[in-house]
Amino acid sequence: MIRLTLGTSRTLGVLAIALSAAGTLPAQNYDSVQVRAVPVAGAVHMLTGAGGNIGLVVGDDAVFVVDDQFAPLTPKILAAIKSVTPLPVRFVLNTHWHFDHTGGNENMGKAGAVIFAHENVRRRMSTSQLIEALNRTEPAAPRGALPVVTFTDTVSFHLNGDSIVVFHVPPAHTDGDAVVMFTRANVVHTGDLFVSGGFPFVDRSSGGSINGIIGAAERVLKATNAQTKIIPGHGPLADRARLQSFHDMLVVVRDRMRKEVAAKHTIEQVLASKITADYDASWTAGRERFLRILHQELSAK
Repeated sequence: MIRLTLGTSRTLGVLAIALSAAGTLPAQNYDSVQVRAVPVAGAVHMLTGAGGNIGLVVGDDAVFVVDDQFAPLTPKILAAIKSVTPLPVRFVLNTHWHFDHTGGNENMGKAGAVIFAHENVRRRMSTSQLIEALNRTEPAAPRGALPVVTFTDTVSFHLNGDSIVVFHVPPAHTDGDAVVMFTRANVVHTGDLFVSGGFPFVDRSSGGSINGIIGAAERVLKATNAQTKIIPGHGPLADRARLQSFHDMLVVVRDRMRKEVAAKHTIEQVLASKITADYDASWTAGRERFLRILHQELSAK
């Protein structure tokens, strides 16, 4: 089901410290950020900068963007898009509510784009949200930054000779995660359901769950093949083999943590035991935070 909500735009305040899946980015560092467009397959590109990776598909029908990083980077993002196509952005799809993926929404809306997201994204952006694992409270987003069109399960776009299929998954990174599949190009944007260079951030305060992340990976694996290119929420462009390794690692580490929790080991004991040692060389970011959240989640059951 799709819901359409129209509203006026308000001025977007620049975030002094912006949320990132990897931590925070001081506002003064935005000037040094370079946004680059990297070809992926067909008409699909990946834009890197600060915050979540951006998906971009271009064509005569419309320019379609997945996520939009931070508000101060909008001019650089639009400039990077103009290096690929002179056409304006018509649609923006948010993979979830975090501000390193939605921070440019109002700017994009003012530039003429229509913002789409799962209904839980609009719900969370509409009110103040505590991200417990980061001890950080995000204020309600300005009205003009809220998604205009929301969906509950799936929504499809038929643009530029391709079918862009978007589907919601059960609570995983958050409770509003969406996967974007560019069918003809054989490209998938996973949002933060997949981090290609490190351990995931399970935002439990936003409804996230380790089993949800594992389940989301399984769903994407079933819908892809060896040739599929995968744009992760963070990290380098990846493929199905890398996603499979991510999934398998998570299953093993989750099961190891279950044993640690059953033995009533504290998180400090778990960290000292180095239960991820055989994975740390391949998955280099976010280990301690992931283990602390995983221990908390599994201890609560």
